[in-house]
Amino acid sequence: MTLLQRPLFDVGRHHITVLGLIAFVGFFAAGLIIARFLQSQIVRRFFSRFKIDTNFIAIVTTILSLAVIVFFTVTAVNAAGIPLAWSAPLPAINLSLVQIFLLVAVLVAVFWFSSGTKRFLFNRLLAQSGLDRSLQYAIAQVVSNIVLVVGIFFVLENAGIHLAALAVFAGAVGVGVGFGLQNIASNFISGLVILAERPITIGDRVEVAGITGQVEHIRARSTVIRTNDNIMMIVPNSKFIDSPVTNWTYGDRRVRFRIPVGVAYGSDVAKVRESLLAVAQGNPHTLKEPEPNVFLEQFGENSIDFKLVVWSSEMSARPSRYRSELNFAIAEKFREVGIEFPFPQRDVHIRDGVLQVENVTRKDNTTGSEA
Repeated sequence: MTLLQRPLFDVGRHHITVLGLIAFVGFFAAGLIIARFLQSQIVRRFFSRFKIDTNFIAIVTTILSLAVIVFFTVTAVNAAGIPLAWSAPLPAINLSLVQIFLLVAVLVAVFWFSSGTKRFLFNRLLAQSGLDRSLQYAIAQVVSNIVLVVGIFFVLENAGIHLAALAVFAGAVGVGVGFGLQNIASNFISGLVILAERPITIGDRVEVAGITGQVEHIRARSTVIRTNDNIMMIVPNSKFIDSPVTNWTYGDRRVRFRIPVGVAYGSDVAKVRESLLAVAQGNPHTLKEPEPNVFLEQFGENSIDFKLVVWSSEMSARPSRYRSELNFAIAEKFREVGIEFPFPQRDVHIRDGVLQVENVTRKDNTTGSEA
């Protein structure tokens, strides 16, 4: 024990012993193990029982892990023989370690309260208000953002961090940082415009920046779109403001589909029209009002071109599947009624002389039979 308590070296005016080093390593290792445990699936499943969002759970577990590492690091330094007072203000900061931990805990509570406010408004308070569901989501999101900003300002002011004192720093650094945060600010403001004007809402089928899918979430900086391949695409909100956006379900979910069909010359056009209408009316996803219609587009080089026009309110999210169903049904219907699809044709006119035509296939068959 005397050997373990013998000083090895000095840090400042404090003696560091072998026993102190062992204590430092033990506490620091314990902190790393506990921090790693807080990132495990067991802890995540525990928090999920309280119906907390997945992103918020990740933030909470990360903050708790960092707090545990700081706590055990300070404890390890004290155990090594270098006293660090928990209640003493840190150098150049008017806050002690205890106050910093409390500040972090209160900020986490503010984030949790903001998320809970959004969930309460959207799922309970506004659910029976009769407002449009997308408008309910927009109101809940805006109120949640307001609660978050006001809460952060309130906590910082009560912690002694006066925002007015940061004005000089913000003015000096703001110019340089502003260029770096320009896109973030643009996307955030665009998100507020989207929630206010509602050019897109949750559940809409949209096309923007080469991405087609259904809107799943509208967040402060970006919007999440689920494609038909079940892939989540994260699109910056500014794309919905400064780029053309196709909204298939904006105002009215009914969408018109055009199916081009060509038939061979000599086909009965009245029978073609009746067959196309029968196919359209036989599909369960086709609306009866507006009713399907058939147009004779033109007399092409190799075919008579028709266009089947149908309306649907369900298949806007699956347009390729709907067109495929109609095309399969058209092919089967034409085969039943004897309508032929066209193939490339050319008329050859001989002005002078005689052109001898020989049936090569018949000649080959006769030669084969003799053999």
